[in-house]
Amino acid sequence: MNFSHQQKKFVPKMFNFLLKLVFIGFLSSFVDCNVDDWQPQQFHLSLGAHPSEMVVTWMTTNQTNQQPICFYGEEKLSRQQFGSETEFIDGGRKKVKRYIQRVTLTELVSGNTYKYYCGSSLGWSSIFWFEALRTDKDFQPKIAIFGDLGTVNGQSIPRLQQHVHQGDFDAVIHNGDFAYNLDDEDGYRGDEFMRQIETFAAYVPYQTAVGNHECNYNFSHYDHRFTMIHSGSSHSFGDHNNHFYSFNIGKAHFISFSTEYYFYVEYGWSQIAAQYNWLKKDLEEANRNRDKQPWIITFGHRPMYCSDDYRDDCSHKESLIRKGLPIIKAYGLEDLFYKYGVDIEMWGHEHIYERLFPVYDRKVYNGSIEHPYTNPTAPVHVISGSAGCQERVDPFTPNKPEWSAVRISDYGFASIHVLNDSHLNIQQISDDQNGTIVDDFWVIKDKHGPYAKSDQIKIF
Repeated sequence: MNFSHQQKKFVPKMFNFLLKLVFIGFLSSFVDCNVDDWQPQQFHLSLGAHPSEMVVTWMTTNQTNQQPICFYGEEKLSRQQFGSETEFIDGGRKKVKRYIQRVTLTELVSGNTYKYYCGSSLGWSSIFWFEALRTDKDFQPKIAIFGDLGTVNGQSIPRLQQHVHQGDFDAVIHNGDFAYNLDDEDGYRGDEFMRQIETFAAYVPYQTAVGNHECNYNFSHYDHRFTMIHSGSSHSFGDHNNHFYSFNIGKAHFISFSTEYYFYVEYGWSQIAAQYNWLKKDLEEANRNRDKQPWIITFGHRPMYCSDDYRDDCSHKESLIRKGLPIIKAYGLEDLFYKYGVDIEMWGHEHIYERLFPVYDRKVYNGSIEHPYTNPTAPVHVISGSAGCQERVDPFTPNKPEWSAVRISDYGFASIHVLNDSHLNIQQISDDQNGTIVDDFWVIKDKHGPYAKSDQIKIF
């Protein structure tokens, strides 16, 4: 058979292409088979029930049939703690099994640096390190916070890695929407995401809130992969509740909660009511402790207010998160947070950064014209939901509402710096602009507590 010059060039290219397809198919079949692998991976830290504890969570592909163990110490890694192993079966077609390992490191000394490695006799991790949570009165914690960070186009990950390893952050808060999605490709996308964030999450506490992208298989990937323990509770892993919990860092009391209860009917009203009642109880206790933690900061995924042009719940005048369930008109969070004097409300979901003036019931309550965030008489809302994913950033509506102060549509993340009883600083760090701080403002309060008109607010 005679080939033309173009055909002669095409044949080897076609052969190489088919060879690549065969090779990719071979790799895929290899990945799908049940390879024996007990090597620990996907390490991340989270706060324990007490400041002297730190929880280590990781995964193995195969069951070890051993108690997971961590060795740790300040110099010699001579201390050890055992934990538990839990089987997790992905809800996808292949029913891929993963084994989640959890260990609580105890008797940590405030502010001291510890090294640790974990695993079993079948395989050990690299050596990581962290600083035990400081509890001294001079502690001025700085926390990174963001929502919506994916495996694909996870643009902020390298910058977060750099900041954490330079000691810029004492903790990281991921405010919903992980990997896009944790369960995709039978959970392998989630595995890749957890490997990517290990580079910073294994060194500082990585605290989370649930988002809408975690909903598949009844939020099971979110429930199994993370270990969020309510401060002051038993540190038994059976007590961990990733959907609502609270913790203290320095002068701030942080509250994580689920906005997703309002949007997934399978939860029913009972789950909404359970969280609402828990929030009320936690806020009551937080107000009793404002001499120690004067700042109350909440974080949940979907915001009450927004002015981007994506037509989510926050763009509606009667937002479900803000006003609660229709018909029965109950479990709205705005009145609850206002009544108990929440200072800062952090949100994600919208792929933007938006800073609001102090607002309640769609009205602005600035401290003054010149200094709106000095002694404001309503909570301050901040949306930072554009850490990076394949869905890109969102545009804003042409007309900015009166309660909207700053609107930025690019990739980045926020930081909260709690300096003392009266001063708190929030910045938005743009990754698109090579780490430039694109927003920077102070919230200053001479007094913390329920707002002036809160005694007239009736809550459910």
